[in-house]
Amino acid sequence: MVITARQEALVVSSWNEMKDDAPTFALNLYLKLFEIIPSAAKRFSFLRDSNVPLEKNAKLKAHAMGVFVMTCEAATQLRKTGRVNMGANKSVQHLGAVHFKAGISDVHFEILKFALLETIREGLPYMWSEELKDAWSDSYDHLVAAIKAEM
Repeated sequence: MVITARQEALVVSSWNEMKDDAPTFALNLYLKLFEIIPSAAKRFSFLRDSNVPLEKNAKLKAHAMGVFVMTCEAATQLRKTGRVNMGANKSVQHLGAVHFKAGISDVHFEILKFALLETIREGLPYMWSEELKDAWSDSYDHLVAAIKAEM
């Protein structure tokens, strides 16, 4: 499966719409995830021992931002190089090891994908379409495939 130029453009343009309010989008993503699977919060080491409310947790916000940014970057990288590369700070190998250690399974990735798509749909109703959904979905799937290959 290849990311088309149109899909890349859709992901990038919708991300550009979200950027100004990215922390809110990011937080909404994980609040939605924890609404679906309340026990998921226990899988995050920075949440286990924290008594900071989720909506005020800076580490959760940063983690959530990373998901949006990496998914968006995955679309661009796939178009340019045909593969996903996380860059110097976060290697795919590191992400694979962290997710493996946390016991993340296919169902967790699928639920996060659902939460991601719902967050975008609710936040950008004026842009939402099946084409936009498919573009983000395909980008996310490529990112997850790269992570899972290292697990």
